[in-house]
Formats: sequence, structure tokens, C-alpha cells
Amino acid sequence: MAATTLKDSFPLLTLLGIAFLASVCLSSRSDQDNPFVFESNRFQTLFENENGHIRLLQKFDQHSKLLENLQNYRLLEYKSKPHTIFLPQQTDADFILVVLSGKAILTVLLPNDRNSFSLERGDTIKLPAGTIGYLVNRDDEEDLRVLDLVIPVNRPGEPQSFLLSGNQNQPSILSGFSKNILEASFNTDYKEIEKVLLEEHGKEKYHRRGLKDRRQRGQEENVIVKISRKQIEELNKNAKSSSKKSTSSESEPFNLRSREPIYSNKFGKFFEITPKRNPQLQDLNIFVNYVEINEGSLLLPHYNSRAIVIVTVNEGKGDFELVGQRNENQQGLREEYDEEKEQGEEEIRKQVQNYKAKLSPGDVLVIPAGYPVAIKASSNLNLVGFGINAENNQRYFLAGEEDNVISQIHKPVKELAFPGSAQEVDTLLENQKQSHFANAQPQERERGSQEIKDHLYSILGSF
Repeated sequence: MAATTLKDSFPLLTLLGIAFLASVCLSSRSDQDNPFVFESNRFQTLFENENGHIRLLQKFDQHSKLLENLQNYRLLEYKSKPHTIFLPQQTDADFILVVLSGKAILTVLLPNDRNSFSLERGDTIKLPAGTIGYLVNRDDEEDLRVLDLVIPVNRPGEPQSFLLSGNQNQPSILSGFSKNILEASFNTDYKEIEKVLLEEHGKEKYHRRGLKDRRQRGQEENVIVKISRKQIEELNKNAKSSSKKSTSSESEPFNLRSREPIYSNKFGKFFEITPKRNPQLQDLNIFVNYVEINEGSLLLPHYNSRAIVIVTVNEGKGDFELVGQRNENQQGLREEYDEEKEQGEEEIRKQVQNYKAKLSPGDVLVIPAGYPVAIKASSNLNLVGFGINAENNQRYFLAGEEDNVISQIHKPVKELAFPGSAQEVDTLLENQKQSHFANAQPQERERGSQEIKDHLYSILGSF
């Protein structure tokens, strides 16, 4: 039997291209069954009172088995009203903290010292596991909103917090020790220790409270409490600002907007801090980015080679499209003895799947490595992203004047890979004069013929 060349298979490639375009049109998923989108109601409220709340996003791998590589990562959101403080606590997890809005004073305690930082929108800092800290909303009018990427060190995906000052649902961490240990540790009578350091009602009285009473008093827990202007001024005296700091500090906050954006034009800006640029991110192998897409603009189709990116919509609305495999929700359901037998048939059945979602503030997106994505802004859109597996990650754009990987294909290969000629492919690619961001509603142009339009669909038809 004669060997089949790539050129000989061109009609088959064309037919497969037509078939996959048809499958895309028939298999676009909405956000209701989109495994890569978490609407804002997926956050669980851990604590809430009149001063603010703490919310934790559903586990990634509980939402979809496709996200099982994120089982040890969680998203935590803090919100507090002006002149309030999150009281001291420590957690068995590393944190990457980003200020989404408002102004804060963050104090981090060390064994023989403490550091206070004055934070504003875009400020970011890593808090190592076990760090004791407290966070103040120092603004007179604006709510403070903070987003944390949480990486537990004990139990995957299940961070545990310990309070220094107790409340009705969780006593002080010190109250867990016996009287003898506490008296010996502080060289003080237990009654004095209880009066000064432990919860007001005492551990035993707390345990005697009924479940109903505890639920009624749950809104009065002293996790987020009021703080006076005078107290704020005292905390702010020696606080350091990150606004003019380099992004290379090992312990101080850095601002995501403190350097020039890596991509920028009149349609949007893309800021990113990688482990190479900041030592705080190196051991976690995570990058952090901050993206602004102007109303009516598009972040052009692209994908990350290694990084899985967790994106939160901070402000604005838009549309999200991600390209994956049509049958991936069924992956892993077959028994092992069937896998090799059906591998060839499985590869044939795989088809491109378009996953779509409407974006609103508080929504969370997960963009797996290698999955192309495009985001359109229906109003000014602000996104904050955490990239897992950041080392050696490369971002590949599939459209645009610069950094367009398709334009790097040799002309003979373009002739073989696409229905149009190499010249037609180049002409099509050159129609886009913008890079990275573009107008989501470009002006109509003379494209020559309907055939040229069809070539565009064959290249990027899944969007």
C-alpha cells in the first residue's frame, strides 16, 4: 500500500475542518454547565456581621474533575466597611493577598518584630503559612475588598485558621491548653490569664450554650470589629507604602501596576508579575496578573503553555470563550482495560468544544494550560489572575499583528495546513493591525470574497 502524504490528505483535512466547525456551532456550552466558570454565588460565607464578611470559593475539583490539579488551591474573599479591623489570626496556608479596592493597613508579626504596610488597590503580598497578621480598613468611605489565593500546607484544599482572640464559635487558640501549661507559660495565675487573654465567657460556659443560642449570636462574633480613627492613626504611623517600591522585595508588598504593562494599547492593558521578577512568588511557582479591558474591546485569542490561570472578575461585565475538547467531561469514565483498545476511536471522536459564559463581578474563571481563550468587555472590565505552574510558561497569541504564532508558520506548511493559500492566510492575518487587545466590533472591510471569510473560520472558527 502506498504511503499517504500530508498533501494527499488535504481533502480529508478540509472535510474534517468543515465537520469540526459544524460541531462547534452545535456544541457551545452556556455558563450553566460550564466546568471552567464559577459564578459569584459559588462562594460560601464563612463569617458575616454588620462590619463585613469572609467568603471561600467552592473547591475547584468539586466543581469539575477537570480541575483536580487545583485541589490544593482555594480562593478567599474579605470585605469590610470603613474603620474596621480583621483581628489577629494565623492559618496553616500560604497566602497571596491582592487588594481589589479600598485602602488598608496590613500588620505582619515576626518573632521579635512587626511590619506594617499601607496598601491600596493592586497591592500584592505573600503571607507565609503560620503568619499572624491583622488588616484594617483605613478609609473613611470606601469598603475594603481583598482577594487571597490560599495554598494549605497540612490538608489539601482545607485551610485551618486559629484565632488569638476567641469568639462564640471558635475560642482563642490559647484556651486549648490546660491550666497548668498556661500558668507555667505565663508565670501567672490562671484566673488572671482567663480574664486578660481568653474569651469573655470562658471556655466551659461557651460549650454549655445551646446550638440555637450560638446561631443567634453568630452575627456578633468579634472577627471583624470597629476601630477608632485615633487607633488607625496609631497603626498607620510606621506603615510602609508599596506605591514606589520595586517588585523585587522578598517581604514587602508590590503593586501590580507599578511597572509598565507587558501588553498595552488603547483597548486594554495587561500587567503581570512573575516569579522571575519577584522572589516572593518563586517557591510557590505562581504569577499574578492584572488586566484592564476597555468597554467594547477584546483580549485576543491566546493560550498559556504551562500555567493554569485562576481569574476573578473584579469589576465590569463581559463575555468569555474558552476552547476545549467536546468529550472531556466523559474522560476517565472507562475502565483501564478498555483504554488502549478504544484509544484510536477516542481520538477520532474528540472535537473542539466552545465554552461560553457571561461575566459579572465576583465570577471566577479557570483557564487550563493549552486551552485558547478570548475575553470581550461589554463594560470596562478588570480581571485579577493567579497563574499556577508559572515557571517556563509561554503565552501564545493566535491573532494580532505582534506575537501571533500563526504568522510564524513557514509558507509551505501554511499551504498544507489551511484551505487557503499561504498568501491568502498572510493577507487575512495582516487585516488585524492591533496586538493583544483589539476592537471587539471592527469596521467592515472588503475581504475579497466569501471564501476568504471561510478561511478565517477554519483558522479560528472555534471562537
